Amino acid sequence: MPQGSSHRVVLIVDENSNPFEMSCAIEVFGLRRPELGRELYDFRLCAAGPETRMREGFFTLTGVAGLEAAEEADTLIVPNRPDTDTPRAPRMLDAVRRAHARGARLIGFCSGAFTIAEAGLLDGRRAACHWMWAQSFRARFPEVRLEPDVLFVDDGDILTASGSASALDLGLHVVRRDHGAEIANHVARRLVFAAHRDGGQRQFVERPVAAVPDESLGPVLAWAQERLDQPLTVADLAARARVSPATLHRRFRAQLGTTPLAWLTAERVTLARRLIERGEERLDVVAARSGLGTAANLRARLRRETGLSPSAYRRRFSGATGEALTA
Repeated sequence: MPQGSSHRVVLIVDENSNPFEMSCAIEVFGLRRPELGRELYDFRLCAAGPETRMREGFFTLTGVAGLEAAEEADTLIVPNRPDTDTPRAPRMLDAVRRAHARGARLIGFCSGAFTIAEAGLLDGRRAACHWMWAQSFRARFPEVRLEPDVLFVDDGDILTASGSASALDLGLHVVRRDHGAEIANHVARRLVFAAHRDGGQRQFVERPVAAVPDESLGPVLAWAQERLDQPLTVADLAARARVSPATLHRRFRAQLGTTPLAWLTAERVTLARRLIERGEERLDVVAARSGLGTAANLRARLRRETGLSPSAYRRRFSGATGEALTA
């Protein structure tokens, strides 16, 4: 896990790169966060030349480090660009291969999956890319296990996001993985962005927005988040939204790409993680306050989500030195 700002994140900017994804990386990994009392990452931009023309020639990037900065990356964010049929420069691909060979984590936003695949690092592995390029990606890289409908894929040391906005989803997922749910939630609040959208959610709404009164799930989601310790059911959510359970289910599927019950469980696990990070040592208290019910269910859900036991999670993310959480 990164310790303070000692973990270096480097973003390679290539000719015709998308400025949006560059900005997402800067927002998540590069901003100073004095309110936390520490910096999360040491972030740098680099490029192969002194001037880099960004997408559509809107502006030219200058004054960033040379490509040699990639040699010092603990996490390397690879280039993305819309002209996916144009091969990447061999020098760029070599930098990506060297980073991976020495154990650096690789991240690809949007068409960044093409860069990692072109470097030969995705064969036999899972990846995400923008739905618009899924057919082209499959044709060029048939050995990659493409998941074309999801927001992002975490395949351990290689992570890929499907499109522009999902760069923020993946960035927050990385912060959560590195620093815990509480810190990730803080970063999301500063971004005024959803703290957690599961990577398996669909990339786009399956039906057009209809000219009807607002059907946003926002009010019922906010209502439920304030009552996670209560025995909420799908029927309760539907009643609050003043729709039938079937209608609520359809709206969750269309807008969030998940079911009401799965969303409730994910929110409860996130709350449990935050309670542990804040120092709560009693598993029964964490389980009750998060709505997970029992310590056994909490253990199972947390291990499924993070791969860690509650005690291991606490040692990693709360800064506490205690050996065990008590039931």
